[in-house]
Formats: sequence, structure tokens, C-alpha cells
Amino acid sequence: MTPEEILTYVKEKGIEFVDFKFNDLPGLWQHFTIPVSELTEMDDLNNGIFHSGVGFDGSSIRGFQEIQESDMILIPDPATAVIDPICAAPTLSIICDVYDPLTRQPYTRDPRYVAKKAEAYLKSTGIADTSYWGPEMEFFIFDDIRFDQSVNFGYYFIDSIEGEWNTGKDEKPNLGYKPRYKEGYFPVPPHDAYQDLRSEMVRTLLEAGIKVEVHHHEVASGGQAEIDMKFDTLVNMADKCMLYKYIVKNVARKYGKVVTFMPKPLFGDNGSGMHTHQSLWKDGVNLFYDASGYASISQVAKYYIGGLLKHARALMAFCAPTTNSYKRLVPGYEAPVNLAYSKRNRSAAIRIPVYSENPKSKRIEFRPPDNSANPYLAFAAMLMAGLDGIENKIDPGEPLEANTYELSGEMAKKIPTVPASLEEALRALEEDYEFLTKGGVFTEDVIEVWIRYKREKEIDPVRLRPHPYEFHLYFDL
Repeated sequence: MTPEEILTYVKEKGIEFVDFKFNDLPGLWQHFTIPVSELTEMDDLNNGIFHSGVGFDGSSIRGFQEIQESDMILIPDPATAVIDPICAAPTLSIICDVYDPLTRQPYTRDPRYVAKKAEAYLKSTGIADTSYWGPEMEFFIFDDIRFDQSVNFGYYFIDSIEGEWNTGKDEKPNLGYKPRYKEGYFPVPPHDAYQDLRSEMVRTLLEAGIKVEVHHHEVASGGQAEIDMKFDTLVNMADKCMLYKYIVKNVARKYGKVVTFMPKPLFGDNGSGMHTHQSLWKDGVNLFYDASGYASISQVAKYYIGGLLKHARALMAFCAPTTNSYKRLVPGYEAPVNLAYSKRNRSAAIRIPVYSENPKSKRIEFRPPDNSANPYLAFAAMLMAGLDGIENKIDPGEPLEANTYELSGEMAKKIPTVPASLEEALRALEEDYEFLTKGGVFTEDVIEVWIRYKREKEIDPVRLRPHPYEFHLYFDL
């Protein structure tokens, strides 16, 4: 919609409030709300909210401004307007871009701006004019979550009506049918206790204009789920990822449940990933398809894969950007730790799906990312790595058809792996980031602030606190 169309729309639909949403640097949606009168009483659209913006305190947003330069403005993007499916009062939700009020230029640390620049850079290369993205977003649905940390204690406690750990619990009555560890993919109800809840989530996503392809239970016990959206272009898909999380969390809360996209909340069972399907197109033609190529992929696709594999360790700083991410990225839990590519092979970091022979469906799937990532930054970083592979004709080598989880000895040692920790990923980013800065997509300040924030706010606080299991290991020394 245009600003003019929005003014007509809010009157026709009886909208009472307008909610402005934007993304902080780590990836959490922020918002504030105005009465619709503040939107409709503009005398001149050219001087109204869609032009002049709305002010906010940038120093209170993670990864943004210092206190002495805190004033920032949001410019609403009218194309993103949708009736908020969660709010009780009729509310129009609009995603905003962040601007500097003095220069009137887009803010370099606005993740959405980084994603926009990545799309613009793609077009400027002449390689392609469009990239399509299809993340598989996994999450857990829990019944109860408690956690706390202080000087003299630290704990978390998770519970789920589906958890196998509750097979012996007196639930008055305990009705059984709790998926065994690693066996949640995908028995019918009553094993799958969340069929109706996921369907309600899908209804709400559809209501908000998000096309959904499928929903199902995932591998882990304790309520692991997946709802897959239909692919879209980079910025649009990142916008949808944020709306998706917002809807799924709030629908669960409505039914007395809680959703987490934390990659590895449960010990001993599978974690949640964000396997990301991607492809490049030009003039309506899929550049990744070649009927005569390996798994029907083109040389362009192979070079793209080469870029992803070459820069994968640095990419993890944006694609698996939490300390918890590396509790998931370990062998034995269907985690794609090995930096190789293959058709059909889910043990490799890059899988080439072969479900269909349709040229339009040919794509590659990068499996290490998870949903703790900021989608704007993660998608942009993956695109830049792939384009670097194409521009420099990076050969990914031969595909690996073996089950990489079962490799041992010298063969296993020859396969590079993702980093073993967030600190290792950040060091890889410090050593390999030039591919991200092409076309000014990632500016140096974004990379510097990202690394500093992750070390100061996440790595150090976790590193300095005793872990509960350390008491089991060391208390009696």
C-alpha cells in the first residue's frame, strides 16, 4: 500500500491504533503504538509520518547509539502494512526503517538496511536480479519454563506435557503417548499433542498474509515443531520471519503455552535449526538449474556453494550467533557440522534437494543456521558469501555422499567443520569479513559492534558464571 492508500484503509477497516515495528541489532522486534488519529490528522502527507518519521531513543536499543547521540527516527514502510492478528484493539502493524535525524540517511546498523543493500548489490553485479529464500523455522512448545541466576545459585527448569521425561509423572491422569527422544518425526496424534495448536498458528499466519506450505512435529521430544513458509525475496522473507516469530509466540501464549526459538534448550535431544533454502534468478530463469549437472545444479550454483563453504566459519558469527548455538552444532543430533555438500544428504552442511525435477524448484539448502540469528543479517551474509563464490569461481570440490556422522579416522579429519563455539566464530569473522563489505553492504562499524556486543554481553557473562554441571564434576575435588 501507499501512504494515501493506508489513510483510506484505516478508515474503511475501523483501525484504532498503528503499531511501528523495527529490528534491534541482535534480532528482536521492538515497537511502539500511536492512536490512528496521529496518522490520519496529517494535513500534508509530504510532511507527515511517512516522510518525516517518528522519533525514538536509539541509545536504549541493543547495538544502536550511545547516550550522547541517542535521537533517531523511524520511517514507516507502507508496503509492509498488515492488520495485527494478535492485538485485541484493531491495529495496523507497519515495519519501519531506521534513519539518522541529522543526515536523513539510512542508519548503517539497521539490520533491514543491511538486507536492502545486499539485494541492491546482487543486482549491481549483473549475476542475478533476484534471490529467493526459504528458511525452515523450528521451535519448541513448552508448558513451563523457569530460570534464574544469582551469586549463589543458577538453574533452569523446563516442562512439557510431551516430554518423555514425564512418562512416570502422576498427572492425574497421565495419558502416556509422549514421543521418545529423537522419535518425534512425525507420528500422528495423540503422540503429536500440538496438531491443533500448530494449525491455529498457521491460520493466524495466513490471516497476516504469510503463505504456509506445511506444518508438522519435529524430531525431538518435548514439543518440537516446524511450520514452513513459502519462499520469498530476501528482505520480504526476513520481514516475514519476524512476523512469524511474533505470531507463533503469541498464539502459544494465548493457549497457556510458551514457544522458544532457542537452538538447544534440551540436553540429549535434537536442537532447533533454520535450514535455509536459497537460489538466484535472472529474468525469470533459475540460475541454479542445469539438467546435466550434478543433482541438476548449474556451475553457478556450484560456485555459490563454494563461497558458502569457504566463508562458512565466518558466516556462523551471524548464522549461529549465540553461545547456545554451539550446543546444537555437535555431532550426533542431526547437526550439520561438516562443511561439505551433497544431494539428499542431511549430514552435510549443504544439501541439494532432489524432490522435484522442475527447474523452478532447484535450490541449495544451507543447514547450519539457527533461529537465534537476525534474519536480515544472516540472509545478507549468506548471499554475500555465495556471490563471492561466483565472482571468484570458487570450486567447492567433489560432493560427499557418505554419512558424515559415521566417518572416522583420516577421512573425518580431512573435512572442515563449523566453529565449536561462538568465540571461535567471531575470531573467524575477524579474519574473514572482506566479502561482506563489498558494495558497502556490511559496514565496518556493523561488524565491529556485532563482535563487541557478542563478547561483552553474551560470551563473557556465560564464561564467568559457574555451570550447574561443574558442581557434579568438581565439587568433591
